[in-house]
Amino acid sequence: MSKGITSKNEDYSQWYNDIVIKADLAEHSAVKGCMVIKPYGYSIWEKMQAVLDQKFKDTGHSNAYFPLFIPKSFFSKEAAHVEGFATECAVVTHYRLKNDGEGNIIVDPDAKLEEELIVRPTSETIIWNTFRGWVQSYRDLPLLINQWANVVRWEMRTRLFLRTAEFLWQEGHTAHATSEEAVAETEKMLDVYADFAENWMALPVVKGKKTANERFAGALDTYCIEALMQDGKALQAGTSHFLGQNFAKAFDVKFTSKEGKQEHVWASSWGVSTRMIGALIMAHSDDQGLVLPPMLAPIQVVIVPIYKNDEDLKNISSFVHELMPKLRKLGISVKYDDRDTQRPGFKFAEYELKGVPVRLAIGGRDLENKTVELARRDTREKSTVGQEGLDMYIAQLLGDIQTNIYNKAADFRAEHITPANSYEEFKELLDTKAGFITAHWDGTPETEQKIKEETKATIRCIPLDNKLEDGVCIYSGKPSVQRVLFARAY
Repeated sequence: MSKGITSKNEDYSQWYNDIVIKADLAEHSAVKGCMVIKPYGYSIWEKMQAVLDQKFKDTGHSNAYFPLFIPKSFFSKEAAHVEGFATECAVVTHYRLKNDGEGNIIVDPDAKLEEELIVRPTSETIIWNTFRGWVQSYRDLPLLINQWANVVRWEMRTRLFLRTAEFLWQEGHTAHATSEEAVAETEKMLDVYADFAENWMALPVVKGKKTANERFAGALDTYCIEALMQDGKALQAGTSHFLGQNFAKAFDVKFTSKEGKQEHVWASSWGVSTRMIGALIMAHSDDQGLVLPPMLAPIQVVIVPIYKNDEDLKNISSFVHELMPKLRKLGISVKYDDRDTQRPGFKFAEYELKGVPVRLAIGGRDLENKTVELARRDTREKSTVGQEGLDMYIAQLLGDIQTNIYNKAADFRAEHITPANSYEEFKELLDTKAGFITAHWDGTPETEQKIKEETKATIRCIPLDNKLEDGVCIYSGKPSVQRVLFARAY
């Protein structure tokens, strides 16, 4: 136990909640199932947003914004879509309140909407209704749009960042002249997500396709990136969907081809959400608090002065004010914590809890010796480092920390991918060695559903780099040509 954080080996769920609350990332709100993202947590989301937004623009996408409210009739136009989201929809029925004359505020029964509105759980329907007016000719294609927004899915069981009734995300929506272009877009955006997860979040992921049971409602194919958390559960970190012509036909989005024919467009949609912050916490953190990869840390370096008097502080501050511009010139975010309201030990614990990758402590003796004390958050190692060339040393160190955090997560995943060749072995592994299980499956939704009902394990994906391998399904004994990835998941 440290800083009031439950050990992850004792109670992983409580450990996660402790870190979210104590590291000042988020808190529960007065609205049941919703959260308040606090400034430190939101600053992590802002860093994620900035990187992803640039990646989207680099791949030709433009940002737009669409209404929060969707006419209920829009949902009935795509049958699989409405079936997939019906149980999670919040519905607006009235537009006014009034005083009942006895001091009570009630819904005005005379202010009933002509058509009820759905608070968006996702935006395909409102966007495709809009696209109908934006697309007439092949010259209007491809249409590459992204939206940063909030969505509402009325979840009964919530957990901060991982599953809340309202959450923040981005959703890309694109229209293309051919099926091949739409599939290529779907795969391209999956690669963007995987690159972000691995190179910014330091999170190794498996790229794969979802089974028919697990596809997005209304998609012909769903691609995903799947990550493994430290408790051995899987977490879907991002999805990219090939929608075919389902929404184009539902909303009559057509274009005139080069040959002069009227054709429906082909579509993709893709998204990631604030759930990624939950993944970041669960994949890397320890019993002392957050461990943040430098690429996404709001503060990459914190400097804490250790002084006895004002003269000491003045000399230390003079050195720090020379160092900070050098670090910032290298693109390193740095904070100098010279508060006189807290002792150094309190500050050390605070920044360890918040996952700041590098901490420098400088006292009077350090100035005399031209050194600093440096502490790494990822390994918790301390060392004495010379002041000369310190900016370049820190820049190199941050890269080393990023790599080390990724390698640690990759090693953990490698140790927790296990083959199972029988259903008995499969069930035993689920209960004794958490993680991904590779096993043969006969390809039928019925078998997949029975395994899920009996074990709570789902097929996370069919990996894109799968090797064909003859075998028999662990459940039905029917022939199979490849293994798929099972796990219990968030």
